Amino acid sequence: MTVTSAFDAAGTARRRKILIIVENLPVPFDRRVWAEAQSLREAGYDVCVICPRGPFAESPFESIDSIEIYRHPLPIQAEGKLGYFAEYSTALFWQCVYSFKVLRIRGFDAIHACNPPDLIFLVGAIYKYLFGKKFVFDHHDLNPELFEAKFGNRGLLWRALVFLERMTFRVADISIATNLSYARVAIQRGKMKPDRVFVVRSGPDLARVRELPPDVTWRNGRAHLVAYVGVIGEQEGIDLLLEAVRHITSTRQRSDIQFVVMGGGPSLKKLKETCARMQLSEFVNFTGRVDDTTLFKVLSTADVCVNPDRPNVMNDMSTMNKIMEYMALGKPIVQFDLTEGRVSAQSASLYARKTDTVDFGNKILELIDDPARCQEMSIYGRQRVRDELSWEHEGPKLIAAYEALFK
Repeated sequence: MTVTSAFDAAGTARRRKILIIVENLPVPFDRRVWAEAQSLREAGYDVCVICPRGPFAESPFESIDSIEIYRHPLPIQAEGKLGYFAEYSTALFWQCVYSFKVLRIRGFDAIHACNPPDLIFLVGAIYKYLFGKKFVFDHHDLNPELFEAKFGNRGLLWRALVFLERMTFRVADISIATNLSYARVAIQRGKMKPDRVFVVRSGPDLARVRELPPDVTWRNGRAHLVAYVGVIGEQEGIDLLLEAVRHITSTRQRSDIQFVVMGGGPSLKKLKETCARMQLSEFVNFTGRVDDTTLFKVLSTADVCVNPDRPNVMNDMSTMNKIMEYMALGKPIVQFDLTEGRVSAQSASLYARKTDTVDFGNKILELIDDPARCQEMSIYGRQRVRDELSWEHEGPKLIAAYEALFK
């Protein structure tokens, strides 16, 4: 039974209150954070979220499903080291301001911090050591590895990120890892006690991920559609996908496949320009960030979905939400051969050799030209998500972590 009650000064039982802080995406568009918030609310907790504003989420305050969402300004979209410093500093300022506002208006018993960046522990430390609040670290990204993937080196800033990660784990009462690779980092690098580390995977919420009638206009008059959804940044490997598209259209002389790339991010403008220079614009549609209806309409229309994440330590150890959403919709997948990608998709995906864009393109064609194999992979992916990976299986693990937190 979930224990969600605390007691006020008069000894009266009250519901526990959780403040979630996330900087990476606005809520409810951060799908993992929104699923966590809903699970906590359903378990009897009062939940409030602080996040940045963004497309389709520009209101400074909104209440959705009894979850209060405070959205702060974030006028800077990071590019380069100075850009990230400016973005994260701005976000940290607003997180402090809004957290004091939430404390004054409604109070909270715990801060649930979702990285990146590993700076939210500074907010958590204030409330933990001055006000006795709990601090939960929800470990979404390996920031030292992410820095190395973006900038290709280790130096003073990399060492600073290792220090910030260590301090985050030190302040945390419990740590939530998205997979076993992250759990090992928490225990080995973060020196967390194993019984204070909980694995809660980013399983898709099957109540949200829905198949819609196909819309053939997305095919742009072509017979087949290949889709991608995710952040458009350096480590996401969209440039590698474009090389694979060039191989498909030029070397393999295939003009029957349309590609749709959905998502926003710091590299979107540059990649659209690259696509134009490669003379691929007629084959590739960059949509920017889209709403859920458009997202699931495109994915439902797609024959194959792709994850071209650039092979590096960060991506090798990370679980990608898109993979399990593809599987939930019964889409065969092509991705590079990365450890956690294989753990998630198993037989629902083909795996190209690392950074080999010719092999990546050939595997897309292999699936396009073999509908029977696609059907087998579709059935396997749907069943694996339904029986093992959906949020229905992960939500109770989150609640168990909170039971341990307040025990």
